[in-house]
Amino acid sequence: MEKLTRKYGLLTAICMVVGTVIGSGIFFKGKTMLERTGGNLLVGILAWALTGIIMIACALQFSVMATKHEKVNGVVDYAEATFGRRYAYYLAWFLVNIYYPAMTSVLSWVSARYFGVILGWDITGPEVMTLAGVFLIGVYSMNALAPKLAGKFQTSATFIKLVPILLMAVIGSIVGLAKGTLIDNFTNVSLGGGSVSFGGGLFAGVVAAVFAYEGWICATSINAELENPKKNLPLALIIGSIVVIIAYVLYNIGLAGGASVGTLMTDDGVYVAFKNVFGAVGGTLLNVCVVISCLGTLNGLMMAETRGMYALAVRNEGPGIEMFKQVDKVTNATTNSSVWGLLVTVLWLLYFYGANLTSGWFGVFNFDSSELPIITIYAMYIPMFIVWMKKEKSLPKFKRFVLPVLAIIACAVMVFAAVYAHGIVPFKSSEKFSFPVLFYLVFFVVIMGIGAIFDVIKTKRDKKSQIKE
Repeated sequence: MEKLTRKYGLLTAICMVVGTVIGSGIFFKGKTMLERTGGNLLVGILAWALTGIIMIACALQFSVMATKHEKVNGVVDYAEATFGRRYAYYLAWFLVNIYYPAMTSVLSWVSARYFGVILGWDITGPEVMTLAGVFLIGVYSMNALAPKLAGKFQTSATFIKLVPILLMAVIGSIVGLAKGTLIDNFTNVSLGGGSVSFGGGLFAGVVAAVFAYEGWICATSINAELENPKKNLPLALIIGSIVVIIAYVLYNIGLAGGASVGTLMTDDGVYVAFKNVFGAVGGTLLNVCVVISCLGTLNGLMMAETRGMYALAVRNEGPGIEMFKQVDKVTNATTNSSVWGLLVTVLWLLYFYGANLTSGWFGVFNFDSSELPIITIYAMYIPMFIVWMKKEKSLPKFKRFVLPVLAIIACAVMVFAAVYAHGIVPFKSSEKFSFPVLFYLVFFVVIMGIGAIFDVIKTKRDKKSQIKE
């Protein structure tokens, strides 16, 4: 049977990390950050940096795991090596049916949304939703029919999106220093009139930033197609994470050089900053770069999603094992696995539209599918890190204990931030009554329950095979 070939290099892996993490959040999370920190720019910058450190703590731990284990889909490999076959199966099932498609579907709409802004379309109107479908199918087709092209697109989109970020970081800072705007923003802004303390503002800022740092784990999905993965994947995780942190911090400093904090806290504050720094074309430049940035993130997520069922099938897990094992002889793409990925992603796009862009099609079962799956993925990392500390007796203490403990703390922060941001207590108003996190968990249990049925079928099949032997 045809197998996946080593067709990606270190640069593609780094661009998977950088390009998947940096989407629209870097351009528009600044307003939320300043609101949460009471308008204190320094606290906001510290929150960006601290959240980046949280991300890199997990990335460092996975980089150590990547030096020891390599099969198909890195994070599933690490789950299998630490916690065993069954845990790896459920993690893979979650990734392919909830985590990747939920975020991929949202990114198809986000990409279409910012393209629609350029043309003056309603962001929830039929034009934008149609374009979201076109983007989704287009990126799927590229990954299913030309995976090498998808890798090149990921690299190109990453470099393109870094251009305005670096320009704003450098030129915005220079302009801000020359005009005095940057110094004023750092020194003359109170903590929201005393309503937000330093510690409270920093915590609120971290909660606002955590979702802007998500998506780096997608890079591990191509380890079976990566040249020298035990060397290149750890490097990609570390280098990519550092690039992301630097980009977020320097960009937000440059942005503060283009407009006052008060302006940046308005809905069009980022546009004003770009226009102040780059002139009349600044706003258009921003929108174009945001669309390219979002498409790069969409492609990175789709690269991971299209390989999901293949990662299960090569382990003889899940439904349609022989079908999803197939790799196209011409394109070397996991074509059947890609079809499943597209189907599930389309269903999640339908849910996202009905739950978040309308009055709510699903009654009380409406939740934000772009962020809540993060609760689960980080919670599922924790048992892997605990078992790692128990099993890896040959490693030095720093790699065996210190890094995993830091990663566990980072995961706990991410889970708490997600719950805190969306609420596990009921939100009650005249229009709705909802437990967002709990209702997401209901969806999670149902989908994982379907996965459990296939696991039971496999167990019975294996027992019959052993009896025959």
